Amino acid sequence: MRKLTAAACLFGVMALPAYGAEVAVLDWRAALMNTQSAQTSLSQLEGQIGSQQREAQALGNELQQLQQRLQNEGETMDQAQRDALISELQQKGSRFEQLRREVLQAQQNSEQQFLQSAEAKLEQAVEQVLARRNIDVLVEPQGVLHSSTDLPNVTNEVTQIFDSL
Repeated sequence: MRKLTAAACLFGVMALPAYGAEVAVLDWRAALMNTQSAQTSLSQLEGQIGSQQREAQALGNELQQLQQRLQNEGETMDQAQRDALISELQQKGSRFEQLRREVLQAQQNSEQQFLQSAEAKLEQAVEQVLARRNIDVLVEPQGVLHSSTDLPNVTNEVTQIFDSL
């Protein structure tokens, strides 16, 4: 009997934190990306790099056509035509890579600036949700391996509070 009581107490102590803690899920990336601030930031970024993206897309299409032409007609072309086509491919390929790097750099800079400016508001929104719902543990959706119950997802609530701040 004494061993059974000790085992029951040990089991009860181990189970207590799991049952006493309120756990919720937050996808903070989705919460941020759904905010009005993020949508504004994306629109501004599109205005800054839209022409470069369109040029890169057009160049990508041209490069595919030139490569296809070289494959299909390359052996029947004279050397001067083939050399000119290869030179054009190289020039357009270089411009395409330059545009790709510039667009990627602008996207990274914009994202970093947005995250820095949004960090304090996100923390404030999360704190409000934690207090409002009396949440003890907050996890990312990717971090949940198993749950026998559906955990409350507070992502949309954080987005709404963020937008109201």
